Amino acid sequence: MPTAIAVTSADLVLPAPDRHTPPAVVLHPPGQLDLAGALAETSALLERHGHLVAVVPPWLPTATVQRLHTVRSILETDRIALLDIDLPPLATALLVRQLRQLSVCDFSPGVIASAARLLSHYIYAGALLGSVAKLDRVAVGLKAHARSWSPTAQFAVLAHPTPHLAKLGGSGGGAHGGRGGGGRGGGAALPPGPEFATHLTFARGQLASDWVAAELAPAWRVQGVMENPLPADSPAWWATAKLVEFAAAIPDLSVLYQLVASVRREQCHWCGLELIGDRCGFCAAPLAAPPPAEDGGGRTASPFAGSASAGSPGPRH
Repeated sequence: MPTAIAVTSADLVLPAPDRHTPPAVVLHPPGQLDLAGALAETSALLERHGHLVAVVPPWLPTATVQRLHTVRSILETDRIALLDIDLPPLATALLVRQLRQLSVCDFSPGVIASAARLLSHYIYAGALLGSVAKLDRVAVGLKAHARSWSPTAQFAVLAHPTPHLAKLGGSGGGAHGGRGGGGRGGGAALPPGPEFATHLTFARGQLASDWVAAELAPAWRVQGVMENPLPADSPAWWATAKLVEFAAAIPDLSVLYQLVASVRREQCHWCGLELIGDRCGFCAAPLAAPPPAEDGGGRTASPFAGSASAGSPGPRH
């Protein structure tokens, strides 16, 4: 069985692009399943799939994140990867789908887990917003704050990979440009787009606008456009329900495979799994081993002892 790819919410599971892509596993939050049930659920997944890669967005409730770490600690296993990838909700769902696509390839679980950081750099994520008054994900100037009070105001915002914010003219149209977003119209510049082939996925909130599909998609020269339901956490992430969220990502499995396969593979010095990049996806140990540290008694202590955060290695067993 392929490595299991897990999320904590069903709305982060996008439709499979083909019949070979497996579904994602939806882990039940603490309010739906007690600790004993969560342990049984995770044990069954490990028994069936061998390894579990769970995407843990930073906007998750603290109780949910603590539950994931508690389960991993109690099971005393190094076969669970908790990936703290910081992307907007719709972009997170796209990344999860890419990991699902890669899970059926001949990559080891360690390579699949560490590939998440690599793939995230190739996702362009943003939103069309009716207000940026409370937005704290992207720098917002005083003029943009003031213009947010207008009931017809609309802003094109790119949060990843490079923050960009521009007020659109009229009712969401009037901004035109090439793939790189350099053109101007209506006094606004399009967000800079990807220089490689992508598909664009968008999801509507409480904002009536066709700008994403009608203007942004042609300007970015995407190969396809698909609409999906808005993730439940998107209004909170973008600080407004008046939005149309969008994300462009590489859809082709062969391209994703070549991208990951082209990176040199290393062996994690801590848990022994394969990795690409500079950090293990399972134990979060850096590629280069840090110098040993001495504790108060002059003994050499493990640099990973007592770690409990998603960005730090857990215990090796």
